[in-house]
Amino acid sequence: MKAIILAAGLGKRLRPLTLTKPKPLITVAGKPLIVHHIERLKKAGIQEIIINYSWLGDQIVETLGNGQQWGVTIRYSAEPEPLETGGGIFQALPLLTEDSHDSVFIVINSDVFTDYPLVSLPSTISGLAHIVLVDNPDFKAKGDFCLSGRQVKKDGVELLTFSGISVLSAKLFQGCTLGVFSLTSLLHKAIIEGNVSGEHYHGQWTDVGTIDRLKALEDELND
Repeated sequence: MKAIILAAGLGKRLRPLTLTKPKPLITVAGKPLIVHHIERLKKAGIQEIIINYSWLGDQIVETLGNGQQWGVTIRYSAEPEPLETGGGIFQALPLLTEDSHDSVFIVINSDVFTDYPLVSLPSTISGLAHIVLVDNPDFKAKGDFCLSGRQVKKDGVELLTFSGISVLSAKLFQGCTLGVFSLTSLLHKAIIEGNVSGEHYHGQWTDVGTIDRLKALEDELND
């Protein structure tokens, strides 16, 4: 099973930090955000990781190299302009599915920080996606999806936040063409068709999307 870490965002809300450094390389707890994900993927037994990049992406390649220092293999999918989450994954599909015995892979947003045990993710799924949901953070008034048992619904009593962690099937992208589009749009369609399972994680998770959230996370980790 392979994984892709989505690292092509512009990080506008983290400026001025991201004027000279891409968001995935912002330091949290003494190391770049993206390194935390690489280490957790390695711990979960993932050996092959794809990283897409755009803004200041050469710094990501220079910092991470081929992944040898973490005992993994890293390959890259370059985007001259950010393709958003769905478009970025679609462009990287040849790397994610080549030499693979199955068509499912792990997806992680590089700008989240979490202690979610990636080894808990399913290695096979019956539908098109399995997503990890979390409690709605203080900075988000409304969640994204509802969980009914293990089935994800668009609407319900308790809307939870999509964590940015998922297992996806390449079949989710059937009919797509290269360009800018979001993963959320594909998930909505698959959810309506009953093809998305999920789980509710209650542990540590935050979207490190702003200077204030970054500071709050560092304060929390230093307590």
